[in-house]
Amino acid sequence: MASPADRTPSAAPARVARRVVVEGVVQGVGFRPFVWRLATELGLDGSVLNLAGRVEAVVAGEPDAVEAFAARIATDAPPRARVERVTVLEADGAAPATAPGSGFVIDESVAAASAERLFPPDIATCDDCVRELWDPADRRYRYPFINCTNCGPRATIIDDLPYDRARTSMRAFPLCADCEREYRDPADRRFHAEPVACPACGPSLAYRPSGAPAPTARAEDALAATVADLLAGRIVAIKGLGGYHLACDATDAAAVARLRDRKRRWAKPFAVMVRDLDGARAVARVDEAETELLASPARPIVLVPLRVDASLDPGVTNGNRHVGLFLPYAPLHHLLMAAVGRPIVLTSGNLSDEPIVMHDAEALERLAPVADAFLQHDREIRARYDDSVTRAVGEGAAARASIIRRGRGYAPDPLDIPVATPVPLLAVGAELKHTFTLARGSRAHVAPHTGDLEDLLVHRAFEENLAHLARLLDLAPDLVVHDLHPAYLSTQYAVARFAAERRVAVQHHHAHVASAAAENGHGGRFIGVAYDGLGMGDDGTFWGGEILVADLAGYRRVGRFGLAPMPGGALAVKRPYRMALGYLLGAEEVAGGPATEGAGDAGARLSIDPDLATPFVARLDPREVEVVRVQIARGLNAPVASSAGRLFDAVSSLLGLRDVAEYEAQAAVDLETAAADIEAAPLPSRLVRTDGILVYDPRPTLAAVLERHAAGEPPGVIAAAFHATIVAVTEELVDAAVRETGIRTVALSGGVFQNQRIAGALAASLRRAGLEVLFNERVPANDGGISYGQSAVAAARLAAGAG
Repeated sequence: MASPADRTPSAAPARVARRVVVEGVVQGVGFRPFVWRLATELGLDGSVLNLAGRVEAVVAGEPDAVEAFAARIATDAPPRARVERVTVLEADGAAPATAPGSGFVIDESVAAASAERLFPPDIATCDDCVRELWDPADRRYRYPFINCTNCGPRATIIDDLPYDRARTSMRAFPLCADCEREYRDPADRRFHAEPVACPACGPSLAYRPSGAPAPTARAEDALAATVADLLAGRIVAIKGLGGYHLACDATDAAAVARLRDRKRRWAKPFAVMVRDLDGARAVARVDEAETELLASPARPIVLVPLRVDASLDPGVTNGNRHVGLFLPYAPLHHLLMAAVGRPIVLTSGNLSDEPIVMHDAEALERLAPVADAFLQHDREIRARYDDSVTRAVGEGAAARASIIRRGRGYAPDPLDIPVATPVPLLAVGAELKHTFTLARGSRAHVAPHTGDLEDLLVHRAFEENLAHLARLLDLAPDLVVHDLHPAYLSTQYAVARFAAERRVAVQHHHAHVASAAAENGHGGRFIGVAYDGLGMGDDGTFWGGEILVADLAGYRRVGRFGLAPMPGGALAVKRPYRMALGYLLGAEEVAGGPATEGAGDAGARLSIDPDLATPFVARLDPREVEVVRVQIARGLNAPVASSAGRLFDAVSSLLGLRDVAEYEAQAAVDLETAAADIEAAPLPSRLVRTDGILVYDPRPTLAAVLERHAAGEPPGVIAAAFHATIVAVTEELVDAAVRETGIRTVALSGGVFQNQRIAGALAASLRRAGLEVLFNERVPANDGGISYGQSAVAAARLAAGAG
């Protein structure tokens, strides 16, 4: 065969050079090593590098090989990558040399401005690393920080982009010779794995009893001391990926009770980590969809039905029929769970209502009253990421994941918005379950859950997280989007920092339903069903049981729940019996016509017989009842609300299930728990058209609740009937909107739709009616999704020129 030098020009194979730009989540997921292997396989010369938020490759070779490279760079990408756009350009004169036979190399990353700066969430330990963790012959045997290009910390260690070791907290750990060799070897699984480390050069564990001036054990001894503490019933604060956890033996009643008391979390269920899927099945009934969620790379906490024979202490769930389970997602978890040999409570490292602690000094101070000891490590956490919480809604092939709290494993993965924003914007969300969103173009970056903004430390964490994410994304917002409620701290933040012409106000429930529509890519008209606790309406009253005809830019209210006063304002949320009194003593007397019989019987009461309410009122403090009477009669701190969530609270109290709530929505959770799997027909209901709006008058429903309760009917049966009533009433409200508008797409959002019974039954019913149903899946239906909905609404308004 003739050598290349002997070939005539006409015999030389054709050769082309191209610059290939790849956008999406392509940093921190092993993308450059993948590109190197692909180019090498195809015999191409050239180079690849990280450039701000994208990957750029210059390749040269035969045309077919270059074409195959451009195609396979998307189809064969690493599992945690998300390729969104591949652009093939001519390789201009500024491109690196691509002479035949020069080979393919990985160049150093370049920090440059970019419209797209994406980076991945933390990724659970992969199977290959778990195998090495347990292999006595491996040099990383039992190393708590093992990782590779397919797993490990990402978002929680990044200082800046492009994603390279020097721009992460791992720069404090110079690579040893062995790790350096792996890091530089394109054929190695740890090629350019930025968090790569080993016992010789990487982070290490340290154990410190609470109050001790310095660690008393390190490495394996630190792990052994922690295991001994957990087995002895003590509480240990454990430093994780995105913050600290508080851990104790989930089968030890005394340990669980101490943790509740010290953390000041007296009612809300704890999350539980189990060693593996068999461990999950031992304490819960886990179906296929839930199994898939538990084992996913995100490793979220998954709400699953608790087994009656579960070994967990009952205090873990506090009467809830579901338990939040998750599997080990860091190597340290695998080591702990294998050694402890039983489920452990692993809850956020904070006091109740505070943000998760992420700094060591802060942990030693703030968690000292809670923890008996600390298991720490010396890899710094750069961003606060609490664990994500999810559940599966629906059954079989129709089952889908629904995020309740978006954090580690999902954030900061961006979501698209159907209408691109013409200017960068910041959406500051609501007050509870706070998140914020930074949006540019068609991309919305929803920050991880922080907590309830009314807490000073949460507000401080919000500001820190915003500064960090804005820097990483190189995004300076031109506009801020906020809620209508002037007292929300998020609104006050917006007003204090942005001039009036740079602010966009979005109604709370429009943001809710817009979030469900937008994440499903729906930019047209839809019927929105927004059921939650409270949100400021455009008429100055509190809304919460709303039917809207909407698109992303605007809405029209066509249906609602009947009004009732909230005696004491926010106090009525914490004391559901006040909400029940609000309905009994001051429910709106809905007038109008024509009235329609609801899903219940024709004998629906249009008022509540005082005699029926007597047993309920008699068990309350008479002084409190009199205060409420005066508040309602005089309109003193008794704002009215059309709230579905508050109606759930009232019914829960009327049935004797929950009079005082220790956490938000606890009364509604108890009502759902009582309903269990009981089948029941709907209670009486009434719909009335008034002022052009179809109104659900709940008085007949509440009268039936009281009648049946007085007759001795079990609370669970009545609770099930109430759930069926809400589903039936919503079907009628939606049907009326469909008949009026011809719109056949329905978006369901708001905290009430975290009620699995309501969400599942209503979605199934609407689909049977031939309607398309849009749910929140990747952002929470609760107020954690408000900021994303705000960004979608503001973008649509700005694009339409109506901002």
